[in-house]
Amino acid sequence: MTDGTGHVLALNTGSSSLKYGLYRVSGETCEGLLAEQTEIPDGDADPVAAIVGTLTQRGLPRPDAIGHRIVHGGPNIRDHARIDDALMVHLEEAKAFAPLHVPAAVEMVKLASRAFPDAPQVACFDTAFHASMPAVAKALPLPADLREGGIERYGFHGLSYESIVRQLGGSIPSRVVIAHLGNGASLCAVREGRSVDTTMGLTPTGGIVMGTRPGDLDPGVLLYLMRERGYDAKRLELLVDRESGLKGLSGGTSDMRKLHAMGNAASKLAQDVFVHVARKHVAAMAASLGGIDLLVFTGGIGENDGVTREAIVAGVRWMGGFEVRVMATEEDEQIARHTWRLAS
Repeated sequence: MTDGTGHVLALNTGSSSLKYGLYRVSGETCEGLLAEQTEIPDGDADPVAAIVGTLTQRGLPRPDAIGHRIVHGGPNIRDHARIDDALMVHLEEAKAFAPLHVPAAVEMVKLASRAFPDAPQVACFDTAFHASMPAVAKALPLPADLREGGIERYGFHGLSYESIVRQLGGSIPSRVVIAHLGNGASLCAVREGRSVDTTMGLTPTGGIVMGTRPGDLDPGVLLYLMRERGYDAKRLELLVDRESGLKGLSGGTSDMRKLHAMGNAASKLAQDVFVHVARKHVAAMAASLGGIDLLVFTGGIGENDGVTREAIVAGVRWMGGFEVRVMATEEDEQIARHTWRLAS
């Protein structure tokens, strides 16, 4: 750590995979030195120990700070923050809001602390970007005692949306809809660079159709399954996190590339539903903005699947003239930038 320059290890923990990168950060400059992805092993294997081995083998420096992507901060944490004992208590509480993601990320914080005991750690929250949403967008139509307990629309993919806003810089139009389309998918309405509405809600399960998650679902469906099929909370969680979305519609796969190649009725239905729902939500975000100047596609599907992009755009051109761009999300760079700002 010299003259305001440092090395940051960014850990982007998913439910079953880990993306990580080492960045040299100085002021506004963020240079990637390493970018890898690995599966999170079952059992006692330590993925952070493997990262230490990779850094050593490649002759790369040990990090001066560690940054973590945390999907949900719960009702009490609304901005990126250095990790200390008090924050760890809040992260334990946040597990209930995103049980698919937060427990794995919390475990990664503990592993990183053991591997790099002298390096400060920073939590970068996907919910932070959406803290600017007005009450009319945050509020869910539920009784006050539930809303006061933290049940509201939080929004996710915030680091991805931040990265797009940063890349657009001073040329960002007033009314932008960003579509982060991948295995997890959502859209965000951005006015003057700030989030004013988004598709995901209390958890990353709601909104548009995703790889294995259904997006918005009539709550009566869940009540029916509880009453008539005997589903309990654990079974419902498996259904909405692992068995639905593109996988449920197609009867087996959540990979859009495979769906394009299959060509059967089930795969066509899955693709058509994904496009149909995405179109509706593009229009909904445009309605929140009072119009649209720019539609940005990002994420794995958004960046790489021209067929799906074109089908979505074709269905919303009735809204008038607006620009369409494809931009690479830079979530890990955002983690590195926030981490160095807070750690140094």
